[in-house]
Amino acid sequence: MSRRVIPDTTTADSATASTVAVLPVGAFEQHGPYLPLGTDTLIACAIASSISQHHNVFQLPPVAFGCSHEHAAYPGTVSISATTLAAVVADITESLAHQNIAAFIVVNGHGGNAVLTNVVQQANHPRTP
Repeated sequence: MSRRVIPDTTTADSATASTVAVLPVGAFEQHGPYLPLGTDTLIACAIASSISQHHNVFQLPPVAFGCSHEHAAYPGTVSISATTLAAVVADITESLAHQNIAAFIVVNGHGGNAVLTNVVQQANHPRTP
């Protein structure tokens, strides 16, 4: 039932997609000696995939970097600022709004990405002039 944006998705496939988009957002950070750096992204993708299996949504590829400054001392961690994350997600939602996507679901896999709440609210309730 899902409509996914993956490397082999065609323009025609995208044109028939739902008016609701699901964007998984994670992080790339340490999770101790046993879990992969992409754990948060993998979890967000699994939840987004489950949503798309049960609902007609347009599932996007993940944003794999998040606000992980608290893990900066650990090898492998890559962090972006809250401003950058908000701008990336806002740009994605704005781009898709021009393609008849009316609502956005952001699946956040990382607690440090709190800035996403405001971005989603703004995307789902745009100001009218």
